[in-house]
Amino acid sequence: MNKYAKLIALLCITASFMSCSKDSDPIVEVPASDGSTLTLKGLIGTEAGTSAGNSVFVDFSTDKQTSVARESWDLGFYCGSDFRVILNNTVGATAIALTKTDLTAVTAADTTALAVNETLALGQGKGTMSTIDPVDGTSSVYLNGTVIAAVSATDADNKVYIVNRGAAGTATVRGWQKIRVLRSGAGYTLQYAKINETTFKTLTVTKDAAYNFKAVSFVTGAVAVEPVKAEWDLQWSLATYKATPTLPYTFSDFVLINFVGGVTAAQVAVTTTVTYADFKEADLSGITFLGTREVIGGNWRVTSGGTVGVLTDRFFLVKDAAGNVYKLKFVSFTSTDGGVRGNPVIEYKLVKKA
Repeated sequence: MNKYAKLIALLCITASFMSCSKDSDPIVEVPASDGSTLTLKGLIGTEAGTSAGNSVFVDFSTDKQTSVARESWDLGFYCGSDFRVILNNTVGATAIALTKTDLTAVTAADTTALAVNETLALGQGKGTMSTIDPVDGTSSVYLNGTVIAAVSATDADNKVYIVNRGAAGTATVRGWQKIRVLRSGAGYTLQYAKINETTFKTLTVTKDAAYNFKAVSFVTGAVAVEPVKAEWDLQWSLATYKATPTLPYTFSDFVLINFVGGVTAAQVAVTTTVTYADFKEADLSGITFLGTREVIGGNWRVTSGGTVGVLTDRFFLVKDAAGNVYKLKFVSFTSTDGGVRGNPVIEYKLVKKA
């Protein structure tokens, strides 16, 4: 065999080996975490812990936390089959519909009565539940009850809304905006301006099925807020809830599960026979998991009217969208239980692997 034939044969053998090697490369699946202890990074700087500037998203299966400034966004655009827009509940944003459908026809005169009557106020005994998105219930209840009505395919049906951008402990006076949302193919077109402006900006928001919502800021445009929906389980944040059944309020240290993304949870009472440390897969029998926004909420701590600190007579179970079940306990969140307000500590352990 001459040297050229040998070279060709060698190249063929090499190519064949590389092809077989490539075809046989295994797909590496990262196993779900067995659990961890995390200190959530709610504080941005020197702000009070009760007004921690970040919302913190946690993914148990990867031991990952994502901190996002609460005031970084204004509206969230639903990426599912419906056309829904949510307000930023972490700053106490509120909204109300006008009868007008032309943004340029809306002036300060349209908001005078709203300001005088404090229609869009929230907290300290002010406000109504009709100006905020639902604070409890399932994803269906939440999405069907948004202040901003479902965006119609008929442009003429989509009203102008006045949005109070909220505050809730942020350092910025956020002000009011006038907005109108239309459909744009399978996505949205947002029209927005300050109340006295005679022209408006437009922004197209494209749905992405990997997310629950895509966020927009009136200041900076499209912004990243929620992680991919399959990559977070709970959100710790200041959030809009209720002081009474009819009075909206903003609560610090509130915990929301990813209820729109399919996460469910349950509260478990500590007894002489059921403890966090000993709870195992066999103990899941009879547990009812709920896919409601407030299933954890503020049920894990006391901030006043009793012994301030983490409640040690309970823990929680969280089932992620993949089916992994974790037990979760809150370790500390304020000086009275050895913690730092704004940087709570949580512990979680895998109970059942999907």
